[in-house]
Amino acid sequence: MIIRHSPAAPRHDPQGFFRYGRIVEHPESVERYHILLAAAANAGEVREAVDHGLAPIAAVHDPNYLELLRTGFARAPDKVEEVVPTQFAPWTPHRRPEGLAGQLGYHMTDTSTPLRAGTWDAVYGAAQAAISAADDIFIHSVAYALCRPPGHHASAAHAGGFCYLNNAAIAAERLRASMPRVAILDIDVHHGNGTQAIFYDRNDILFVSVHAETASYFPYFTGYADEIGVGAGEGFTQNLPLPLGSGDDAYCSALAIGIERILAFAPDALVVSLGFDAAAEDPIGAFTVSERGFVRAAEIIANAAMPTVLIQEGGYPSKALGQRLLRFLQHFDAMRPDA
Repeated sequence: MIIRHSPAAPRHDPQGFFRYGRIVEHPESVERYHILLAAAANAGEVREAVDHGLAPIAAVHDPNYLELLRTGFARAPDKVEEVVPTQFAPWTPHRRPEGLAGQLGYHMTDTSTPLRAGTWDAVYGAAQAAISAADDIFIHSVAYALCRPPGHHASAAHAGGFCYLNNAAIAAERLRASMPRVAILDIDVHHGNGTQAIFYDRNDILFVSVHAETASYFPYFTGYADEIGVGAGEGFTQNLPLPLGSGDDAYCSALAIGIERILAFAPDALVVSLGFDAAAEDPIGAFTVSERGFVRAAEIIANAAMPTVLIQEGGYPSKALGQRLLRFLQHFDAMRPDA
């Protein structure tokens, strides 16, 4: 399997964010990148991402939003380590503010996505890893992109939930430029609200998500089963929320339902938002999926027998994180019909 990554990933190093009125340690740490890269290196051929420029990213994201991500830190007052929003618009604004503080609140949904000196380099590199992996499947059938920071909570013009650029959406749009239909399967414990928003009115990219129910869990405001798309996209979003604490059987059963929907759609390629925060050991997870559960998940997805891009989403430092990724990639490779 081809493994794509960006060595710029460690340049984004958030230290904390506000939660319930206090600053807590940021779980989306540089340590994640090193754990995941070491594990992935035992499952395939590691290659650095190719720089494809801004155009594939701009095909998904708003230009004003990209400008904020690129220049926001440089616009901040001197001697700050990071900039975060302090005001948020509680409604859809009629105008985009001109000042930095206003633009942060306009384009960010929470305090977990600070802009630091190396943030743009890292998020740009993660997107390039996703684009490179998408290109790889035309030759190798399957590829894994170690995207850090993750991306599935980022919408076209908003950061949130540790995410800045939506790597899965960028990969899907890259593939869609060369083929009629693409499906996205999100198996992170959190609902991929940003991905859903980007494709909610489209019928050429199907979005299916298996996640923890969101009434009491991030991202709270989306991910319900009655969200099915709008306009031309009606019927091309399927959410499969599960109760908090769900384990292997519920997780894999929902995943099998999702795969059935994807096979009925008959896509030319599949993009998987691959989160290991569904693991029982994950520090911020809400499921109890075991290593055996992830192996079953790999088998279910591999048996769909289609060109597949695996995009890293969540999964936070624990003693089991690297092993979860390694076993998933190894089993996925072994179970593919063309392996």
